[in-house]
Amino acid sequence: MGIRLLSMISGVKQFHKLHSVVTRNQISDAPKGHLVVYVGETEKKKRYVVPIAYLNHPSFQDLLQKAEEEFGFQHPMGGLTIPCNEDAFFHVTSRLNNAL
Repeated sequence: MGIRLLSMISGVKQFHKLHSVVTRNQISDAPKGHLVVYVGETEKKKRYVVPIAYLNHPSFQDLLQKAEEEFGFQHPMGGLTIPCNEDAFFHVTSRLNNAL
């Protein structure tokens, strides 16, 4: 139970950090309950809109950890930038889509 609580607290902290990035950059074109992410390892990144529910999943939190390590919370694209290749992103998000 303690590990689950720590995971939930971590997810809430990530959500608050992401919410401040989204609010600060006034990214309002994502539907309610979703957030914009930019994915790619090169200068040319692709924009995706993902459900906020993904923030609770450890596999997506791993992607967020990579983003935090590389960019902190000052993302160059004006939204959350995830520094991974699109295939890895699709792999994670397709598993999450099946789990939701």
